[in-house]
Amino acid sequence: MTVANAFDPANAAGFAEDEAALIARRQRLLGPAYRLFYAHPVHVVRAEGVWLYGRDGEAYLDAYNNVASVGHGHPHVVAALARQAATLNTHTRYITDGILDYAERLLATMPAAISNIMFTCTGSEANDLALRVAKAATGGTGVIVTENAYHGVTDLLAQMSPSLGPSAPVGPTVRVVAAPSGQADAGAVFARGVSEAIANMAVHGIRPAALLVDTIFSSDGVFADPAGFLAPAVELVRKAGGLFIADEVQPGFGRTGAGMWGFARHGLTPDLVTMGKPMGDGHPMAAMAGRPEHLEAFGRNVRYFNTFGGNPVSCAVGMAVLDVIEAEGLIANASEVGAAFKRELEALAANDGRLGAVRGAGLFLGVDIVDAQGTPDATRAAAIVNGLRERRVLISATGRHGHSLKIRPPMVFSQENVALFMDRLKDTLAGL
Repeated sequence: MTVANAFDPANAAGFAEDEAALIARRQRLLGPAYRLFYAHPVHVVRAEGVWLYGRDGEAYLDAYNNVASVGHGHPHVVAALARQAATLNTHTRYITDGILDYAERLLATMPAAISNIMFTCTGSEANDLALRVAKAATGGTGVIVTENAYHGVTDLLAQMSPSLGPSAPVGPTVRVVAAPSGQADAGAVFARGVSEAIANMAVHGIRPAALLVDTIFSSDGVFADPAGFLAPAVELVRKAGGLFIADEVQPGFGRTGAGMWGFARHGLTPDLVTMGKPMGDGHPMAAMAGRPEHLEAFGRNVRYFNTFGGNPVSCAVGMAVLDVIEAEGLIANASEVGAAFKRELEALAANDGRLGAVRGAGLFLGVDIVDAQGTPDATRAAAIVNGLRERRVLISATGRHGHSLKIRPPMVFSQENVALFMDRLKDTLAGL
């Protein structure tokens, strides 16, 4: 697995003494499994809006962090958190109003058929819960995912996240299909792969439980077009007895600029929807929503409880995030600024052969980096990611080959922020 923005501890020569000591301390205390971004890691001490600030006050333009979806430290969200934390915080086995008010408001953003919601703390937990529900509802165990998918870090989800690499092999009832690649017939091609996966399951006596996809295929390289291409594959899975789980942890909450949810661009009503990261603007909260008929078997036979999922503070934060999305028109902003951003990148790509296809929707963009023959160039993608970091702009890279720039800023990103990004990208390309 290629990780374009990974820090290699062996390359810390030349770092300031205190910086090197801090990295060594981190490795000693947190162990070897944690990773740092960038060839030269960024030491941040505070954040506001679209900016992260280093220890010396230097500002970094955050063009990557969809966790702080409505901007780092948004005052309305912070005030809601502090107010509720000073009033009450407990679990969901007491009757409280906040969880019900939030559930009603959040479900109102979804198709009417999706009318139940269960709260967790992380997207991994939400996807784990969705798979348990799907298995209970269908009696199946087979799950179809894409070839470089990422769906979580639990033992179960790691078996459905090929992007984690060979150290986390896919599970015996998991089938991997090629991600759509943006071509005009993407729907037919993707459906053919799903059909072959279902047929392979049948040969091995595996009943399908679910097709699990991130609806913008974030880890596969960001694939959004043509809108609607998911529908034929979903129909096939349902005919085979499985459910469609829309993983909205990355594309959800208005990021694509076409409504609240990525699945809406495909004209679909999922069976189950999972969500997380942007839900709390940095506060750890997540959820699974679904059709009540699918939750019936699970709820009848399983007692489910999550100590922190849906607690009053989390629900107050979630409500505040929805307030900001609505009051500040952030879905429209994602659409307008994202479209302008994409046009700027396409114009640059037309004049610089190192940039290949530009893809995405709203403020979720992917840009392929290629060599002179047009083949994936992960080394150059890493150089661009790290070159931007040195110019205080933060992005990442993604895709099976690690060659696609992943641009996913907070939804308050402005046209001025786009202009600054483009200037520094051009400087970075000139310096390669």
